Amino acid sequence: MWKPSQTGNQPQTPSREPARPTPPSTPAYEPPRSAAPPAMNSADQATIGKSLVIKGEVTGSESLFIDGKIEGSINLPGNRVTVGRNGNVSANISAREIVVLGKVRGNATASDRVDIRSEGSLIGDVTAQRISIEDGAYFKGGIDIRKPTGEKPAASTGSPSSTTASSATA
Repeated sequence: MWKPSQTGNQPQTPSREPARPTPPSTPAYEPPRSAAPPAMNSADQATIGKSLVIKGEVTGSESLFIDGKIEGSINLPGNRVTVGRNGNVSANISAREIVVLGKVRGNATASDRVDIRSEGSLIGDVTAQRISIEDGAYFKGGIDIRKPTGEKPAASTGSPSSTTASSATA
């Protein structure tokens, strides 16, 4: 391809030029980094990983996914708290929506709904407008259905069935 007698200095110059395209590949790598934070911001969900243990009070203004262990209290009004399959919570939870896939020992107070999935376990009292307990879930405690304002007839028909579900699973 190249002849040593004619282009002895030229191969060094092209070898330096390909080194220059390498820095543009670094800025090409930066957009994925800048793309990751907006994805996290759009989800607005914090995560407590499997190996994390928190003792105390958890408060905030974003949704929370718990796969670790929490002892104390969780207060996230207007947000969703999800206890993952590996999650182990010994705390009273207060949020807009509570989803239980793991283990919860404490009272659950939701302004909207509490959902106990088939793998989930909740020992404590539930206060919410709506509750869902899947087949296979473990629940021991009382249920207090809070009627939404302006919808008293609809909530009162759901209350006896929730009370029956409470008796059947307790």
